[in-house]
Amino acid sequence: MISVEQAKKILSENSEKGQIIEKSLGECLGLILAEDIYSPIDVPSFDNSAMDGYAMNFEETNRSWEVSNTIQAGDTSEINIAPGKAARIFTGAKIPKGTNTVIPQELIETIEEGQISYSGDKISTGSNVRLKGSQSKKNSLILEKGQVLGAGQIGLLASVGVAQVKVFSPPKVGFIVTGNELKEPGTPLKDGEIYNSNGPMLEALLKESCVRKIKSYKAEDDKDSLQKIIDLALSENDILLLSGGISVGDYDFVKECLNTAKVKELFYKIKQRPGKPMFAGKKDKKLILALPGNPASVHSCFIQYVRPSINFWLGKTAVWEADHNLEISEDIPKKTGFTHFMKGKKNGDKVELLKGQQSFNLQAFATAECLLELPAENSVVTAGTKVKVYDL
Repeated sequence: MISVEQAKKILSENSEKGQIIEKSLGECLGLILAEDIYSPIDVPSFDNSAMDGYAMNFEETNRSWEVSNTIQAGDTSEINIAPGKAARIFTGAKIPKGTNTVIPQELIETIEEGQISYSGDKISTGSNVRLKGSQSKKNSLILEKGQVLGAGQIGLLASVGVAQVKVFSPPKVGFIVTGNELKEPGTPLKDGEIYNSNGPMLEALLKESCVRKIKSYKAEDDKDSLQKIIDLALSENDILLLSGGISVGDYDFVKECLNTAKVKELFYKIKQRPGKPMFAGKKDKKLILALPGNPASVHSCFIQYVRPSINFWLGKTAVWEADHNLEISEDIPKKTGFTHFMKGKKNGDKVELLKGQQSFNLQAFATAECLLELPAENSVVTAGTKVKVYDL
């Protein structure tokens, strides 16, 4: 049995990074950029109006103009406005030659049809004109390799005309849920049966981790059938997860079947609660993580070991680090020698422990925001102690 720190070190040394592929912007949400991006154009590519109003060559000595043209957004014609004239202009429209300022329409005073004037003090030369290249200059660095592509980053790429970028390809992940007692939600239960919560939870956790190709498998507590499913799942996925069947019960066949499938063991059992009977292994470049069957153990082990392994594959950095270091709000007793991961809720610079910490109990996840890590060497972690905190 190894420590949490040792388990994470072993996984960090055995995690694989995904291939670099090119994808269209519509397929990139949540993925990691695998290249620096330089703007191929100036944005804006022309001086344009920031307001609906009137464009003119603004001078303090002249405050009235004759309206000679109307310019809409998307008008590509070359228009030249003579001195003393103005153009009716709309937001985003190209600033015509001979003008340098836009006065918003609500500040304009109309003297007579076709003639406008302005007598206020809110406008100066250059007002309400978006200059060419004011967002980004041609050949300037706009996004760096390693950045997560969210909606804003995708919008930025589209604004400079980039349609495809290189990203780290997400892994194909399969998960096997074991247990004869499991029934699917929506079906009636008999005494001795429980609903399969691990399957839907694992699928949701994988989707939150930007995994696009997910395949689920259901296995009964029978060694021969489990062996066939493990062999099939290993052939179809880059990462294989299992829930249940990894302990030492009479019907826990997962470890034996993985050995038969020639999975090389990286570690088995971690000094942690929940989730002590966890297995990690590799077959070629495929990563196999067998998690305990209790739902809270599955969730905790996913956050601590599965998610960082996937994030590394996706090209993220510092994946094994905690998200925060926060003070606990109360004394927490625990068993010495085991790292405890407990469900909590953040409150400013503190973290509060929630009720319902048992490995079978999912109720605390109704309000949980994070997992707090309590060090193995402590028998009591006192209020005010800073602990590692991992966002859910």
